[in-house]
Amino acid sequence: MARENSENPGRLKQIGLTYKMTRRVDPKVGLVVAGVGIVTFGVILAVGFLIGHPVYAGILGFLLAFLAMAIVFGRRAERAAFGQMENQPGAAAAVLENIGRGWTVTPAVAMNRNQDLVHRAVGRAGIVLVGEGNPTRVKALLAAEKKKMARVAVEAPVTDIIVGGGEGEVSLKKIRTTLLKLPRVLPGPKVTEINDRLKALGDLMSNMPIPKGPMPKNARMPKNGKMR
Repeated sequence: MARENSENPGRLKQIGLTYKMTRRVDPKVGLVVAGVGIVTFGVILAVGFLIGHPVYAGILGFLLAFLAMAIVFGRRAERAAFGQMENQPGAAAAVLENIGRGWTVTPAVAMNRNQDLVHRAVGRAGIVLVGEGNPTRVKALLAAEKKKMARVAVEAPVTDIIVGGGEGEVSLKKIRTTLLKLPRVLPGPKVTEINDRLKALGDLMSNMPIPKGPMPKNARMPKNGKMR
């Protein structure tokens, strides 16, 4: 019991922080969520009066109203979070880190002085290279990285993705869905073997300390390759 009580304040604090973050981007979130709850409860209760069971309908309406509020709040919070991350260097890496089991993610396997980045994810769908930054410059980074992957893991399909809102690009919030929809063509042991080969090859991250998640926009890449 003591453990449950100690966890509840943490969860409530997390919900509160999420709400504050969402409200900064979406000032009407509180009114919208409350409105959804009131309307849902009111409709279910009205139906209960019509059929002669207002008490049961009230209980059901409360539960459904809470569920509807949670769903609406979750979606608006997610939208706000992606909105804040949009166009920030390293945002795609933060999304990839939460893709789930079955994928090995390596942020910033390639990077240039303009903070254009390429991240790598390896799973049963093969190797996925995710580039973010200026599309023209990112294409050059992706091409170079694909050549490297072709030498190291010939048997693995390589898919490249450019994050953005232009034609042929994938928005930040759709990265996870895009990767999960890719066909699984490699057995588990082969994925492990490819990861071991890539680990032995090394990458930019082994020589350069880059923080996880979105990086500050004023960070620069000097010629010596060390972040300031």
